[in-house]
Amino acid sequence: MSGSGERRAGKAKPAGPDVIERLLALSPEDRAKAIRSLKWPEARELDERWWAWALPGQREPGGEWRIWLIRAGRGFGKTRAGAEWLSEMARSTPGAKIALVGATIEDVRRVMIEGSSGLIEVARIGETVTWKPSRGELRFHSGARAFVYSATAPEKLRGPQHHFAWCDELGKWGDQHGIQAWDNLMLTLRVGDRPRTVVTTTPRPGKLMRKVMAMPDCHETRGQTRDNPHLPRSFVEAMFGDYAGTRLGRQELDGEMIDDVEGALWTRAMLEGCRVAAAPELVRVVVGVDPPASARGDACGIVAVGLGRDERGYVIEDASVRGASPERWARAVAACAMRHGADRVVAEKNQGGDMVRSVLAAADAALPLRLVHASKGKDARAEPVAALYEGGRVGHVGAFPELEDELCGLQAGGGYQGPGRSPDRADALVWALTELMLGHKGRAAVRRV
Repeated sequence: MSGSGERRAGKAKPAGPDVIERLLALSPEDRAKAIRSLKWPEARELDERWWAWALPGQREPGGEWRIWLIRAGRGFGKTRAGAEWLSEMARSTPGAKIALVGATIEDVRRVMIEGSSGLIEVARIGETVTWKPSRGELRFHSGARAFVYSATAPEKLRGPQHHFAWCDELGKWGDQHGIQAWDNLMLTLRVGDRPRTVVTTTPRPGKLMRKVMAMPDCHETRGQTRDNPHLPRSFVEAMFGDYAGTRLGRQELDGEMIDDVEGALWTRAMLEGCRVAAAPELVRVVVGVDPPASARGDACGIVAVGLGRDERGYVIEDASVRGASPERWARAVAACAMRHGADRVVAEKNQGGDMVRSVLAAADAALPLRLVHASKGKDARAEPVAALYEGGRVGHVGAFPELEDELCGLQAGGGYQGPGRSPDRADALVWALTELMLGHKGRAAVRRV
């Protein structure tokens, strides 16, 4: 498999279907051990039957699509899926012209062509694949040819024409040259009965990513790192232990598109910057509650915050519940207050003040409750709390993905572009931090035990 030579795979003794079935029945760890014990020809034959044991999200979708977007976390198997699909297109269309587009030429060579899951590696036994890096050309056994392009040089995509294309790590292309490269590529796909493109990427917010996701003939496959059972369990556990719920983890492991809303009071960078592993000793704890208007779909926002001896506020739990009866969410409030020894529960009374008081009292008659009235709009209440974050006065102990999504959806001027109909969790946090840090300043701390 030299840089400018040919790669021919030798013949192997076929691994029967029963062998594959037995391997698939094993745990990922035992399967890996069994595969390592196979002789090279047997392992190669097993590898060639990849479609038999591929993840559902790695298999070509049915229906009429022009773009197949595989948007998934690292280690899901995006590269393998792209290489296998494109290799099959080369087999089925002798003489096809194919575009390989990456963020850079080096990325195309290192990942898409020469990588451990690249086009050379997935060639079948007996196939000849010739890679000529000096010409930026890969020739398949069928006579199909793939040409290397870089998103940093979009003008190179003017002029040629292709049957198929594979675009890797679209999120790295950038918007300045990336959109131009994408548009030029789409104009080259004008050969054959059904030109198609596969896009394999970990999502990064940007105009190009949103443009491709919004295209009407785009079929999107989603996947997470943990979906791949062939990854070492220790690696998956370590990655999710370190990054679960953070912006990096949700993007790189869960394959989520994490973007900032224009005019948002909270940004992703702001929340990532306030994340801490643990809170110092807390001198006071407040639980904020945003009661639901109904039990049908609305969440009861329940957020616990504490004041540290360093005079910073700390978000310590999001105990919100969704679709709960008044009795159930009231018990959740009381349990949260008990867990953290809260000296105050602050609840909005706009949605039936007497009912809120009676329901909470029924759950815990000793609950230190204060009802507050929302006389101002959400943005007016939230802006002073957002200023606390900007000033570095609030920390999040760990990650609270649902709460943070709502915070990042609150806009100056009263708009909301977050998940759900209403920012229930965010409202609860605002009530709690307002009580903890913006009201009754200087009051002595009293802890209930």
